[in-house]
Parts: sequence; structure tokens; C-alpha cells
Amino acid sequence: MTNKEKINISLSVAAISAIIALLISAVMLINYWQISSNDPLENEALKILVQKTFQDPADIQLKESVRNLDLMARKAFFTSKWQIKMGSYLLLLATIILVVSLRIYFATVKQLPIPEKNTRNDYLISIITRKWIIVVASLFIIFSLGAGYLSKSSINSYSPETNNQITDVSEDDDVPVIEVVEMEDVIEVEIDSIETIVNTDSINTKVIAVETNEEDTTSVAEIQDTIVEISIPKYPTASEIAANFASFRGPWGNSISTHKSIPTNWDGASKKNVLWKVAISKHGYNSPVIWGDKLFLAGGDKTSRIVYCLNRNTGAIIWQKEVLNVPGSTGKMPKTTDDTGLSAASVSTDGRRVYSIFANGDLISFDMDGNQLWAKSLGIPDNHYGHSSSLISWNDKLFVQYDSNKGGKLYAFNVETGDIVWQVIRKCKISWASPTIALINGKRQLILASNPIVAGYNLVDGKELWSLDCMYGEVGPSPAYGSGLIFAANEYAKLVAIDPSDNYKIKWEDDEYLPEVSSPVVYNDLLFIATSYGVLVCYDAIAGTKLWEKEYSSGFYSSPIIADGKLYAIDMAGVTHIISPAKEFKLIAEPKLGEKIVTTPAFSDGRIYIRSEKYLYCIGK
Repeated sequence: MTNKEKINISLSVAAISAIIALLISAVMLINYWQISSNDPLENEALKILVQKTFQDPADIQLKESVRNLDLMARKAFFTSKWQIKMGSYLLLLATIILVVSLRIYFATVKQLPIPEKNTRNDYLISIITRKWIIVVASLFIIFSLGAGYLSKSSINSYSPETNNQITDVSEDDDVPVIEVVEMEDVIEVEIDSIETIVNTDSINTKVIAVETNEEDTTSVAEIQDTIVEISIPKYPTASEIAANFASFRGPWGNSISTHKSIPTNWDGASKKNVLWKVAISKHGYNSPVIWGDKLFLAGGDKTSRIVYCLNRNTGAIIWQKEVLNVPGSTGKMPKTTDDTGLSAASVSTDGRRVYSIFANGDLISFDMDGNQLWAKSLGIPDNHYGHSSSLISWNDKLFVQYDSNKGGKLYAFNVETGDIVWQVIRKCKISWASPTIALINGKRQLILASNPIVAGYNLVDGKELWSLDCMYGEVGPSPAYGSGLIFAANEYAKLVAIDPSDNYKIKWEDDEYLPEVSSPVVYNDLLFIATSYGVLVCYDAIAGTKLWEKEYSSGFYSSPIIADGKLYAIDMAGVTHIISPAKEFKLIAEPKLGEKIVTTPAFSDGRIYIRSEKYLYCIGK
């Protein structure tokens, strides 16, 4: 092959690759313009339809239109991501071909004789013309690479319109609204004799003995002589966890509370049985958790993130601590959607420490008195809605499900030091679900749901015990365990019942009614599902047959909870549907709070605690 032929071929290939790169660049620039001017997840038509549903909640056809338009918006979102990814690959390939062709051209052109001065050379003009095409294409490549980067940044992050900070305090005289106060953490303990006073220094709690035997006149000095120290377990026992409400959805994250005498009758408008409410200074969609007389929750915005500890009996804020001095944290806040925010993950407690995580990946631990023990940054997750997976702990480990667009990851941290005990790279995509701990065949395991797997993990070493490819979409509902089966479900996917006794195979499945956010609960061989389009369904948990369904005017984001042998399901209009968990539908009561509710309630000693967008409510008799 002659040098002239080499030059012709190399320049032709370079020109073609440059033109291809030019076209791809133009498409990516247009794609960036479309994304920057039209947010697929902030569709105006969708917003208008959603607003209309509030005006006419009984319009079923309108609800179906909202669901279809929402699905189209989600598809547009992932199509745009696919276009960016494929465009980048094709642009890279065209660029490589262009560079290789140019290398061949320049290496060959050096061997050409220098043309005589002032002599017209059409061949040289052709070469120069093609060189200009290549130069212009190269400039477009540079611009399109920048557009691709901006497109990826735009499509993977969305900014909330408001921070929704809660700072106002109601002036209602009928219900006490608690202001922020400083309190000493003192718990009075009644004792029937003067033999023993419990020393709980290991959990930083002061204990005062209260004499209850009126006939006993023993002096304080004599009491001090008979003090016997009782050691407190380093980690909570299973019975302690069952007696509290220490994580999202209660003990083991499984939506079943052991507490009794829970009220069934209240009214937000008349303040009937509303014992108190407290305004929280920072917005958050996380749910309250309880240990003993202390209630914990969190809130955050772009200026600060705070963990709160309240006296659950009075509503007084015992302490509130800002998240500071987190090693490795950049201080940068990710952009999130309005219905997730920066503090969607619920805190967890083991009665010795409190743990909290925020949307920027900051993980922190306090003792029960609010002293910071440790903190670390897990890095800002690649999450287009915002991180919402809640924390859960058992024995010496704190578990964090950290699934993002970059892949799945499961952490176990030492609760005392914050050191990583183990971490597992999971073969899955992003998830907004939270972990559940289940006792299966005499051993506890961690169960996680994501796209596309539901899987169980050994709590000690993180080893994957089983995995089933059965889920897809944007997984939000957490798994549930009961009646010997594991249940997982997601909207636009399916509901599955997984049987551990049959090598974790699917026992039955259904796709008629599926939850978007709310998690399932199992009780007395009955499975309950609450959907975002307002249908509450009861299945036979063993056979998979639908027993009854009930449709409401408002959908469910809050997860239904079993408490005092009753099903409590709060819809987004703030109505709590209290139902007898039976094979036939039996309504007990439908008390109204009068505020939008998307969080899951907590229960303790005859009281229910509900977080709205503005307040934390305590309801009891």
C-alpha cells in the first residue's frame, strides 16, 4: 500500500469517526438540554393530577392515571440514564478510532515530498478540509463529554423545593406543646424492700430508690450499707428488645409490638386522648423509636442534622445533639426528592447507645445521655431519591444496608467503637428498604430486599445464607417474617412468599395488590398489605389466597403495625384504621389525627406515638 493510499484511508476513517462523534455529541447536548429544562421526576402534569386526587380522592380513574404517568416518568428517567451511558461508550469508541487514524495519518504524511511553492494542490486542500472537520468534531467531543457529565449529575440528583423546617409551636390550650428544655436524666424506681438498688452506671443512667413500704423506717445510712450492685448486660437480650420499640417497625424490624392497652379512640380536632405534642426543629420522615422512657428520632436540612431524645411520658426534650466532627465527611449535602429528604432513615437503639444515619452517608452514635461516642462517613450514596434504609442492631453489631445505583453493600459495625466488623458486596442494585432480623431454624439472620434479590445473611460473619432473584423495580417495602415464611413485595413487581423449609423456594406469589412504600406484616397466619393507592388487603399467609380487601380514599406510606392484638394502619390523610386481624374484615375504629402521616407509629405502655410533618404526637388515655 502506498503512502498516498494510507493517507486517504486514514483520513477517510478519521473523517467518518469524527462525523459519528459529531452526531453523538449533538444528541448528548440535546439530551442535556432536555434533562436540565425538563426534570422527569418533577413532571408538572403528574403534580397537577396528584393535586386533583386530593380534591377528588374517590376518583379511581384519576388515581390510575397518576400511577400510569408516574410509571412513564420513571421509565423516562431510566431511558435518559441509558442514553447517557450508551452515548458515552459510543463516543469513546469513535474517539479512539479517530485518534488511531490520526496517528497513522501523521506518521505517513511525514514521508510525503514537500509541494512546490504557490502550486495549487487539490490533494492538499482535501487533506486540510478533512483536518478541519476533525478539529471541529474534536471540539464537539469535548463539549459533549462535559454535557454527559452534567446530564449524569442532573439526572441522579434532585433538589427539594423546601426544607420544611418545623419551628412553630401550637398555641392550643387543650394539648400541651412542649418547648425545648434541658433536663437531667433521672428515673425513679419503686422497690418493695431496701435490700437492693440497681447500679446502672454502665448505661449512664442515674437511679433513685423510692421507699414504698410505709411501715419500714430504715434510715438512708442503713440503706446505703445494704446496697448490692447488679451488673447490666453489655448488650440487650432478646426479651429486652421484644419489650421495647427500638428500631423502625419495632422489635427486629418486623412490625409486631408486644405492648398492651393501646388506645383505639382519639381525635386530633377535639384533642381527645391526645396527651401532648411537640414541635421538632428539623424536618424528617424517619419514625420514632423507644427504649424505656426515652424516645428517639432525627431531623435534618442543609444547615444541620440533629438527633433528638425525648421523655416519652411528658414530651420534654431531654437532649438534642447536632451531628458534628464526622471523620471523612465532606459536609456536602446531596440533592434529594421532597418525599425523602435528608433524614428519612429511622434511628436505632439498644438501650446503651443510639445510632443514626443521614442522606449524606454520615453515621453517628451517642450514649443514652447524648454524649457522642463515634462517627464516620460512608460517603455520599449514589441515590436519586435519597437514602432511606433504617438501621438495626443486635448484640455487638450495627447493620447498615447501603444499596445504591453503584451496587449493593451491607455493613456490620462494632457498636462500641464504630469499626467495620465485616462488609459484603451484594449482587444487586439500589434499594430503599430496611433490614429485618428473623429467627429461622433456631438462628437469627438478616433479611434484605432489593432489585433483583431477596437474601439472608449470617449476623456473625456476613456470609450470604441464601439468595432468590424474585424482585425488581424501585424496591421500597421491607421484608417481613411470620408463619414460617419470608414475605417481600414491591409495586410494579410482585408479592412473594419464600419458604425456608423448602430451600428458600417461592411457596406462592401474587401481583394483584402491591405496596410502593409500606411494608407487609404477618400475624396469626394472616398477611396484610397496604398500598399507596388506598387498598388494604388480607391474605392467607400459608395458602396465598386473598381473604378480603378494603379500599380507602387515601393511600398508605406508613407501614401497618400489629399492637395489642390489633392492626394499626395509618393512611396519608392521618386516619388510623384499626382492624381486627381476622379472616373476615372487622373494623374496630377509625380515629383521625387531622394531619398528613407518612411515618410508621411506635408503641409503648398503653400509648401510641405518631410523627406528622409538623409534630410528634403522644396518644393515650
